Amino acid sequence: MNEVATLIESTLDERELAWERTGDGRYAVTLPGTHKLKTVCNLMVGDHALAIEAFVMRQPDERREELWAWLLQRNARLYGVAFAIDKAGDVYLTGRVPLHAVTADELDRLLGSVLTYADESFDTMLEIGFGAAIRREWAWRVKRGEPLDNLRAFEHLVNPS
Repeated sequence: MNEVATLIESTLDERELAWERTGDGRYAVTLPGTHKLKTVCNLMVGDHALAIEAFVMRQPDERREELWAWLLQRNARLYGVAFAIDKAGDVYLTGRVPLHAVTADELDRLLGSVLTYADESFDTMLEIGFGAAIRREWAWRVKRGEPLDNLRAFEHLVNPS
């Protein structure tokens, strides 16, 4: 485990990623995104495997089955991690890699996968699971003259062309 922990720490430092040790063989890595501004990826070194887990989105307010189907279809094209839900319905990316397969390049690919999948999927996931809330927020902001900057990605939900 010490070899893998050392490899993880040196790789995170070399890639200039923000990280912290959260326990023995446990790390929280902050991955900056564009759509999902920040994804915290937890790395947990076990006896035989490196576990990867990142929270992506809280449970949807609506259209759960549609979101679950979309995530399952997306899983077929993912590398190293897959979308999963917990008992509450919150969405995560999770994966496991045997310790003997953990290299600096593989860790970089896995973290890149987490960042890419969380970031690229985020707006679609919000549209499916929170469309009504987004439309209510848009209307509330328009009514009060509040800025819409962080809602622009969802303008098509309120102004279909």
